[in-house]
Amino acid sequence: MIKINDKAPDFTLQSDCGDSFRLSDHAGEKILLVFYPGDNTPVCTAQLCEYRDGIEEFSGLGVTVVGISSDDLESHRQFRSKHDLPFVLLSDTDLSVAKLYGSKGALGMKRSVFLVDEQGIIRYAHVETLALFRRRSKELIEAISALEAGGDD
Repeated sequence: MIKINDKAPDFTLQSDCGDSFRLSDHAGEKILLVFYPGDNTPVCTAQLCEYRDGIEEFSGLGVTVVGISSDDLESHRQFRSKHDLPFVLLSDTDLSVAKLYGSKGALGMKRSVFLVDEQGIIRYAHVETLALFRRRSKELIEAISALEAGGDD
């Protein structure tokens, strides 16, 4: 299980844009990895649309949001277009990356959020026990702001 201050496991997944996303290629950036159970489901749609609506706040903190689910690329393209999501969606069809991050459950992807800092270290980690719940953007912004206020090690 991934914990705060652990090195983020590197991975490469295909994005809805048609290219490969490799976490280590984003060294020097803060990346918010958002694992979610599925496109076009009520709670996931509400969660990702809320992050869309708060994207300026995430960007203002220098955070790039990245969504990850087991849906295929075509599903991601349709979902992103339908809801005008301003961030990339990655396809983890075999849940191999979800497993690395402790986000693979008995019924598929667990809803979880990880903040990876510029050095590739996990600075925030939350895995929901029930898929009905989600981290709200306000909670994440407050947590990231608190980390920023505390300074880097």
